[in-house]
Order: sequence, then structure tokens, then C-alpha cells
Amino acid sequence: MLYLVIVIFFLSSFLTSLLLIPLFRKLAWKKGVLDIPEERKIHRKPIPLLGGVAIFISFYLVWGIGLLFLPIASRFFPSFSSYLPPLSKEVSRLTPLFLSSALMLLVGLRDDLKPLSPFSKLMGQILASLLLIFTGFRITLFLPHPFLGGFLTILWIVWVTNTFNLLDNMDGLAGGVAFISSLIFLYIALITQQWFVSALLASFIGVLLGFLIFNFPPASIFLGDAGSLWIGFTVSCFTILTTYYTQELPTSLPVIMPLLILGVPFFDTLSVIYIRWREKRPIFKADKSHFSHRLVELGFTERQAVLLIYLLTFGTGINATLLTQVGWGGALVILLSTMVIFSIIGILEFMGRKGRKNDNSSKTRSYPGKH
Repeated sequence: MLYLVIVIFFLSSFLTSLLLIPLFRKLAWKKGVLDIPEERKIHRKPIPLLGGVAIFISFYLVWGIGLLFLPIASRFFPSFSSYLPPLSKEVSRLTPLFLSSALMLLVGLRDDLKPLSPFSKLMGQILASLLLIFTGFRITLFLPHPFLGGFLTILWIVWVTNTFNLLDNMDGLAGGVAFISSLIFLYIALITQQWFVSALLASFIGVLLGFLIFNFPPASIFLGDAGSLWIGFTVSCFTILTTYYTQELPTSLPVIMPLLILGVPFFDTLSVIYIRWREKRPIFKADKSHFSHRLVELGFTERQAVLLIYLLTFGTGINATLLTQVGWGGALVILLSTMVIFSIIGILEFMGRKGRKNDNSSKTRSYPGKH
């Protein structure tokens, strides 16, 4: 029965997203809410924004209607009524999640309409995080004091939110990585029978899939900052809601699952920060130094670069699910294999850049009179 409910949430969210996105695309054209091409951007013509607003409304519209029908469903399916008391306790978390994510969406929408400073966006993210913490929503992670848990919760939410905001630099990238990561989190929630989190993730996956149909290269609508901030914020919240460790497991290392599942977007963010710092450029100023851009420089098409990042996200993420089944030795192998994957990527990028420099030097030496 619960599996059926999860499937219904997924399908309803997918179809709602599929219906609303074209409407918001028309609205964006009508109101002039467009992403205008410029030097650092890849697209060459204006693209409508408001995709993020469409999937936000789709997600919470489905949940609002679903909560109204749960008591009705229990009348037709008496066996389902036994799940209502614990489910109603979990559902109470939706209110602070909705309010804080709505605030995050509004911050992003304001930035889409009139750019905000990085500091203003950061303050909005911290405020949304505090709203969750004051309602008892926080990371525990074996920490002895709730203040430490609250501080870590703010850091985590802000980090993941900005990671997906930065990752939204190529058609289908942020939404696709969030989709794949959420599939893996859904698998973890299902095998551990975390039904409320599973339903949330299934609904989130549904709206993302509906959006990707319009956003996969070449995109006809963008997330905008409203969407990328909301996606990152929501992913961070779902990772906190999900339980990874129980006393029956062989090690406590499953708590680092989110780090591995989100390893690819984290790699992108850290590498971009390092490149901008090394080249003494502003860290918060957008450019084409992202992982996806570097792959295009190596000869990939935009679509190939996006698909490769999808594959890497799945490869590193699916490895993380094994942490619940292995001891310390097996966990070490999983961590090493993940590090090897990113090391190979780094070596390929380095050799590719070195090869291009050698080619350019050879051309310069061969035709000195033409330069």
C-alpha cells in the first residue's frame, strides 16, 4: 500500500510539472523574465526563466492535495489507517519546510529579476536555515550539544544550496544531478522503510523529471536562481531528514553517504573556488571555469559533458549505498575508489590543458611570421 502511495506521489508530481512548466514558460516570455546571453554564458538567444517557480508550485500543490485526500483514502483502504498517526507526525515537518523553501525561492526570484549581492543571498540562505532550526530541524551526527548541531546544519544547508546554484551553468545539469542524487537517496529511504522521506523524494524526483523534459539540451526554459537555490535547499533538507545510521550497522560511516552521493557537485564547487583563487579572480564572480565548461574545452559537446557528469554522479553515489553493508575495510575501499575517480578526472583535465598548450606553442613556432 505504501509503495502505491509513493508511486502516486511521483506520477502526480511529474504530470503536474509537465503541465505547469509550459504555462510558466509563456508567462516568462510575456513578462520579460528572460536569461539574456552574455560573454560568460553558453546560450546565444534569450531563454525564459521561472522553471524553478513552476516545479516549486508543482511539488507543494501535489502535497497539499495529497494531504487532503489521505483521510479519504483511509476510508476506502482500512489497512492504510494504521499509518495515519505516525504519518501525521511526520507531515507536521512540511510546514517549516514549505515556509523556509518559499523564502529561498523568493530570494532567488528577486535575484532573477534584479541581481542581489552575494552577501544578500547568503543572508537569505541563513535566515531560511534558522527558520528550520528553530522548529527542531537539525543535524545530530553524534554531536554532544544542540548548538553544534544547529551550526553544522546552517553550514550544510548553505553549502549544498550554493553548490547547486553554481552547478546550474549548463542545460540540464543542476536538475539532472539533483534527479540522480535524489534517486539514490530514495533507494536508501526505501530499503530502510523511511516512508515519509520516500514520498517526499518521489515527489521531488517527479517534478525534476518533468522539468528535465524541457531543460535537457537544448533547453527551452531555465531554472533561474529561484529554481537552482530551491533545488539545492531542498536536497540539503532531504539529506537531513533521511536517517543513514542505526546501531545494527557494522560501522558509523553511513553518515557520510550524502558527501559521496553529492560528491560530483561538491567537486565542481571546490575546483571552481580553487581555480578562481589561483588565478586571483573574485570567487563569487561567474565565469566558465566549471567542471562542465572544462569538459567542453577538452572536446566534449555540451550534451556529452552533461551526460558524463550524470554518469559520474551515479557512479560515485551508488557506491555510497554499500556503506551500510561493509565494515571499516570495505568502507575504506569505497572511499579510495571515489578518490580515484576524481583523481582520474583531474589528471585528464591537466593532460588536456597541457596538450592544448603544446599545440599552441607548436603553431607559434611553425608560423612565426603570421603572428
